[in-house]
Amino acid sequence: MFRIPLTAETPNLFMSTPLFRSKALEDVLHRQPKYAEAPSSKISEFFGSSVFNEDAMRMFLTEDAFLAVQQAIHKGERIERKMADQVASGMKEWAASKGATHYTHWFQPLTGLSAEKHDAFFEPIAGGRSIERFEGSMLVQQEPDASSFPSGGIRNTFEARGYTAWDPSSPAFVLGRTLCIPTIFVSYTGDALDYKMPLLRALHAVDQAATAVCQYFDKDVTKVVPTLGWEQEYFLIDKALFNARPDIMLSGRALFGHTPAKGQQLEDHYFGSIPERAKEFMRDFETEALKLGIPVKTRHNEVAPNQFECAPVFEETNLAVDHNVLLMDLMEKVARNHDFRVLLHEKPYAGVNGSGKHNNWSLATNTGRNLLKPARTPKENLLFLTFFINTIKAIHTHADILRASIASAGNDHRLGANEAPPAIISVFIGEHLSRLLDELERDIKSRMSTEAKTEIKLNIGRIPPIQRDNTDRNRTSPFAFTGNKFEFRAVGSSANCSESMTALNTIVAWQLRQFKVAVDGRIERGAKKDEAILQELRELIASSKAIRFEGNGYSEEWVKEAAKRGLSNIMDTPRALDVWSRKEVKSLFKEMEVLSEREVEARHDIKLHSYTLRIQIESRICGDVARNHLVPTAITYQNRLIENVRGLREVLGEQEARTAVATPIRLVKEISEHVNAIIELVDRMIEERKKANDISDQRKKAIAYCDKVRPFLDEVRYHSDKLEMLVDDELWPLPKLRELLFTR
Repeated sequence: MFRIPLTAETPNLFMSTPLFRSKALEDVLHRQPKYAEAPSSKISEFFGSSVFNEDAMRMFLTEDAFLAVQQAIHKGERIERKMADQVASGMKEWAASKGATHYTHWFQPLTGLSAEKHDAFFEPIAGGRSIERFEGSMLVQQEPDASSFPSGGIRNTFEARGYTAWDPSSPAFVLGRTLCIPTIFVSYTGDALDYKMPLLRALHAVDQAATAVCQYFDKDVTKVVPTLGWEQEYFLIDKALFNARPDIMLSGRALFGHTPAKGQQLEDHYFGSIPERAKEFMRDFETEALKLGIPVKTRHNEVAPNQFECAPVFEETNLAVDHNVLLMDLMEKVARNHDFRVLLHEKPYAGVNGSGKHNNWSLATNTGRNLLKPARTPKENLLFLTFFINTIKAIHTHADILRASIASAGNDHRLGANEAPPAIISVFIGEHLSRLLDELERDIKSRMSTEAKTEIKLNIGRIPPIQRDNTDRNRTSPFAFTGNKFEFRAVGSSANCSESMTALNTIVAWQLRQFKVAVDGRIERGAKKDEAILQELRELIASSKAIRFEGNGYSEEWVKEAAKRGLSNIMDTPRALDVWSRKEVKSLFKEMEVLSEREVEARHDIKLHSYTLRIQIESRICGDVARNHLVPTAITYQNRLIENVRGLREVLGEQEARTAVATPIRLVKEISEHVNAIIELVDRMIEERKKANDISDQRKKAIAYCDKVRPFLDEVRYHSDKLEMLVDDELWPLPKLRELLFTR
């Protein structure tokens, strides 16, 4: 009988056998680091070498075409068809010089992944010849088939049209032999079908609102750009072990596995010496990232074994998001070259920390000022406090929107699990700033002494100096001020940053608009500008005080205190997503011209459907592995024990064997109890899944999967993990957590 040989290279769901587990572990132990030379020892010599950046544009574009692109990037002006042809021609020549033979519109559909359709520059012409062709129309717009991408009911399945349109603000790049052009993705009717389009709208909204407020302080400010610095956490797993774990292969996390005796409790992995194999992988993917203009700067071991983090320098938010999406794809490609797989799931292993993606957010002006950086002068600090307090107020008013923006099946495992912020949205600002806001709330006039006449003449209230980094960081806070930025710590590691950044920038823009209207109203009623600003800030401090929390976000006391303050504590994704069905939320996004009501409803539907599918997949994997891999293994070992009992009785006789057979008989009974429990639980889980599948309403179906199906995963795992500790280690088919975490 012919059999396909089982090797670490063969991805097969039936590799979960003792033989393959043994082979996989042996392969890992014999792995050697794979060294690759960087293009240069100086990063500055190859950074951005695969990007159509300003230097490349100056070299390959005419002066008019270059200026047209710059105007599009910085002022949002439309590029005329004639100029688009010139840009396309220059871009093609540059890409060809990098070895590119194809081009693609690189976009981010609502699957959560990037997407691309490659077309060759090559085009046949008469006489059996060919030319390299790339025109402005090909650069500006493409029409990929949209029928299989999530739309949330925006279009029917049989309506396949979808358009990608060039985003000049994010530069094109060459990946492999393909020119990649970042684009938005919209339906035939113009509705956004991606993450980028709403983000661009949100960034425009906050630019307008923030610039208007900046005009109170500095007339030279004509543009405000939100900045983002993400911190990407991830796990590495050897690909042989990955292939031997069907649960990890298909769901991204270990649905089974007894917690090892040693996990992260010694805290010896955090910031420790980076393992050589992992370091070589990091060097390779960082080199490729740097070529693509991704300014990765930091790498280190994270808390859990085989968990790591990388982080770049801050960038404009749209570009930072594109770079993060590109980096996640790049990490996976490079990892395969090093016999690794990257796990971006928020909680791949029970018993150790999961992974997040902290989003560090701030606002920068065209004059070079960070609006969230405390300054030395009262005037500048009043500007800082204006944006600082309005951000806090935005979070207080719209905390549920922020919670919904980070909701996912994976993040549900992580939030509040003594490693990540709780599901309760709160803001940490530190003792010094809390005291300052409390003083301003009590009496602003008391801060204007007779010694401050010069400042009063300048219409500036007596704002005290504000120190940077004047307080410790609070790792339990989902939204913390860290000196010159806010850190949104609750974002999941697999998430597209666009979701959280679209939500955050939209609600901040909305709040700044309200602030501007209120201050203008006070001025019209006779108040001086600075007095009007201070009085309005005082109102905002008082009305948003409930969202500020300085203590331990993991404590039960905070859960009770948050309830008293009226703060939401939404523990699961389906209910967190309910915010998108609120009339006032739809109106807010429509008013800010970020999402239409139709687009909000579509995203709500897509997120619910995605949640349902993920739990459904995990449930099916759980049933398959438990019944077809773990239970048969347990029964095999049980039969060995039974044969052992029979043999002892034959050799020793019934009377003398009574003591000797006590232990194997007890093990046989325990194994039977757990096997029977698993079979019963899997049967019940399947029945609940069938009931949920009959529900047509997406929200009700998602809640059914959340409340009725998901709990079985933990129950089945409990009994399978008990079997893992009873069955002979030599027989157990799945690589164990101790092997996944500590085999390098």
